Amino acid sequence: MPAISFQSVSKAYPSPRGPSHNAFMALDGVSLDIEQGEFFGLLGPNGAGKTTMISILAGLTRATSGRVTVLGSDVQVDYAQARRKLGVVPQELVFDPFFNVREALLFQSGYFGVRNNGAWIDELLESLGLADKAGSNMRQLSGGMKRRMLVAQALVHKPPVIVLDEPTAGVDVELRQTLWHFIAKLNKQGNTVLLTTHYLEEAEALCGRIAMLKSGRVVALDRTSELLKAASSNVLRFKLDAELPPELAAKARITGRIVQFPAHDALEIENYLVAVRMAGLHAEDVEIRKADLEDVFLDVMTKHRDSVAGVAL
Repeated sequence: MPAISFQSVSKAYPSPRGPSHNAFMALDGVSLDIEQGEFFGLLGPNGAGKTTMISILAGLTRATSGRVTVLGSDVQVDYAQARRKLGVVPQELVFDPFFNVREALLFQSGYFGVRNNGAWIDELLESLGLADKAGSNMRQLSGGMKRRMLVAQALVHKPPVIVLDEPTAGVDVELRQTLWHFIAKLNKQGNTVLLTTHYLEEAEALCGRIAMLKSGRVVALDRTSELLKAASSNVLRFKLDAELPPELAAKARITGRIVQFPAHDALEIENYLVAVRMAGLHAEDVEIRKADLEDVFLDVMTKHRDSVAGVAL
């Protein structure tokens, strides 16, 4: 039995231009299974439909068609059962300003009918670096501490399936390391983890399998190692103080002064460097590296740029 199963799931919204126009497809026939114990990554650009998938999974939004289950429990038919099996860390910082940290976690336990949960709450506080904030009012916490609190609230009822929606957005390096150490530990103990993130190095390091979403459709789904194998074998990287000619720039990934070209062999690398010199430019800090998940992601998104007419939320 899969930990999470999306079966031909679509989500349509009425067109803002009126009923005479086609429906707005946030998700379009998404099917994928996440097995128990997996650390699974869900990647996509802004507007790809990732948050819509998680909202349907958590029972916050109803799918237009299709079926979603959590360990066999239908998220619509068996909502309460499915929700008990799920711990969701949302993107938004949502907190109750009237309670301290420990009180908020005790109340959260009660929502799921969990009693005598003190030992697990202590472990969560210690593991997430919140132990010294247990008596602090939620309003007194910094943004990073509130983010840690969201994780604690999601895990307080010991759900077997954990969903992390951009959990490290805008937080410091220390929190990222603390969080991933704890989540990796839970995953090794058997918890299933579904992660959405824009930090692709995190997904590459943590996720055994990855799905890439584009305009509400799954455009890539494979083991992380297989996705990396399918990428260009090397990337030529260097710095420039001037702009590339348009014909070269169209083939490159440019971030500020850093220019990167996908390169399959030594001849292709040499040709790029010759073309740069012929343009009267001087490349600095030249290096050749293996392709990473960001290269794969950009390649997949580029290939599917014109394949989908709609735009998802």
